[in-house]
Amino acid sequence: MTSSTPIEDKIRQKLTVSLSPITLQIHNDSDKHAHHKAMEGVTSKETHFRLFITSAEFAGKPQLARHRMVNALLKEELEREGGIHALQLRTLSPEEEEKPNKKVEEGVVG
Repeated sequence: MTSSTPIEDKIRQKLTVSLSPITLQIHNDSDKHAHHKAMEGVTSKETHFRLFITSAEFAGKPQLARHRMVNALLKEELEREGGIHALQLRTLSPEEEEKPNKKVEEGVVG
């Protein structure tokens, strides 16, 4: 059986194997961008993604290094014709993901 979301499936598989994420949210926003001029003639329904990733692999690394890690993992999908056109990343270490939750528990919001 062929998947209706092969690029999303590949993203999930590669990030899961390499980064062992605690949190991995993949949002396919392609439908919001299908009318853009750059998308004319593109038949793929998987071109624009937002990723939220929490991984211990990101601990101690600046955002740029984290984004480079993800981009390197998804290099094939980013370079392939009809592949990923836009990729928005939010990368956190487990400690960074914990901070907002701790503030809420302590009654501090903002």
